[in-house]
Amino acid sequence: MTDQQLILPITGMTCANCSTTIERNLRRMPGVREASVNLATERAQVIFDPAVVQPPAIQGLVEELGYGVATARAELPIAGMTCANCSTTIERNLNRLPGVEQAVVNLASEKASVVYNPAMLDVQSMKELVHDLGYEVIELEGEGEEELADAEQQARSAEIARQRRLLALGALFTLPLFLLAMGRDLGLLGHWAHAAWVNWLMWALATPVQFIVGRDYYVHGYKALKNGAANMDVLIAMGTSAAYFFSVAVVLGDLAGANFGHVYFETAAVIITLVRLGKLLEARAKGATSQAIKALMGLRPKTARIERNGAEIDLPIAQVRVGDTVIVRPGEQIPVDGVVLSGHSAVDESMLTGEPIPVDKQAGAQVIGATLNKQGLLRVRATRVGRETALAQIIRLVEEAQGSKAPIQRLADRVAAIFVPAVILIALLTFLGWFLLADAGFTRSLIHAVAVLVIACPCALGLATPTAIMVGTGRSAQHGILFKNSEALERAQALTTIVLDKTGTLTAGKPVLTDILTAPAWQPPSLDGLEGGERDAAATLLLLAASAERGSEHPLGEAIVAAARERG
Repeated sequence: MTDQQLILPITGMTCANCSTTIERNLRRMPGVREASVNLATERAQVIFDPAVVQPPAIQGLVEELGYGVATARAELPIAGMTCANCSTTIERNLNRLPGVEQAVVNLASEKASVVYNPAMLDVQSMKELVHDLGYEVIELEGEGEEELADAEQQARSAEIARQRRLLALGALFTLPLFLLAMGRDLGLLGHWAHAAWVNWLMWALATPVQFIVGRDYYVHGYKALKNGAANMDVLIAMGTSAAYFFSVAVVLGDLAGANFGHVYFETAAVIITLVRLGKLLEARAKGATSQAIKALMGLRPKTARIERNGAEIDLPIAQVRVGDTVIVRPGEQIPVDGVVLSGHSAVDESMLTGEPIPVDKQAGAQVIGATLNKQGLLRVRATRVGRETALAQIIRLVEEAQGSKAPIQRLADRVAAIFVPAVILIALLTFLGWFLLADAGFTRSLIHAVAVLVIACPCALGLATPTAIMVGTGRSAQHGILFKNSEALERAQALTTIVLDKTGTLTAGKPVLTDILTAPAWQPPSLDGLEGGERDAAATLLLLAASAERGSEHPLGEAIVAAARERG
């Protein structure tokens, strides 16, 4: 059986060790040929043998490791249900579809609400199932790629909102805690500086930050250790816990009459809040990297005008099938790849070829989806639709390039895998060095060890390269430059010479009138009551040409009209 590819949008990854852990466990799974997990795109690309393993099992492994898979929700208005048995039948069969997490069919509202994994299932498959059961779906959502992108965007938006709430909560408690601690250290609290209630107040302010704002670090750190790895969350949890619980011991020691020294509640709170700020910026950066793909998807028309049984009807683009006759009017985008059956027009293919001049199309000519019909009406027979169109293949190529790993990233992943244990060892040596060799005392030695733990987070190792690849391939795609994979992008930095076979693709895509040449014997006619000799021959010729081209949508005609306006 032919190997298949599965793309899973993964939530809950915080650093390179998370993606490495998922990738390593996926590769160990029977039936999985290859697996690549990208931290920046938050996607896993898995090549698997469907005879050995199925997508639900792959998703289940990811969830067992402590991570989530982004889901989408579809609302399907269904016609033809007459009783409770109808809704029960549809609901039962929808829930059996691979990729459906929950399906609920409401007879009263005549709607099915389906929560599903868009990487494993699309709305069209649900519609076909309902149709096979003898019912009709009145409305249909967009195509699978857009559903997946929307689901990921919703997950990222929710993550950004969550990080923003946690940051606000952290700042609410950390700011007064920090001011209180600094005020005491700088002698601004007067006789209150050594009052017992100050330490208790600082403890009260630090606790919500430690266990609410910082909860993720404990949870993700535990999951990482459970999976045999250590990530940045382990470092943050260890460092802040050391400062927090040492300070708790100081406060409780005061009750027993012991004096353990200074409290460091503000250290733990400030670290957690600042790291949370970094998480918010990271979440926003991840969301921005997907905009190039969204922009490419935005080039596709949402509907198509189809000729069926002698009538023209508008259908969602997902319902167009190979062999359908599509009607494309002037000024409309061609919705699918196909062959012109009748009509004559000029089509702007610059979004694909970079050529600014429209290409003449007549019966028998090939047309490409998402290109712009400039002039006449065309009747087109669809030859490739949905995920098989040229634009869909470009989007898929960009996604694969963004998800691939450059050689330098694979090196960074290997370094990140041993980075955290090395940092923990260095922190321990730091503590022992200050405590035993420098005789700095327990408190000072502990603070130096905490500093080593919290400044050495390996986030940049795992995120910098994939983010750069995302931005580079995405921006290049917007300008018509496609990279096969990230290795090609990395190797491109060594290029010294680029050879192109034509100049049309190197222009700005907007023709400009540069010169006007008239025949020596040509005499300009009289215009506006003026004799031809009173007007420059070139200016008269430009005026005549602009009058003829006024209203034209052809780039050359538009250039002539623009030049006439500029020259008065």
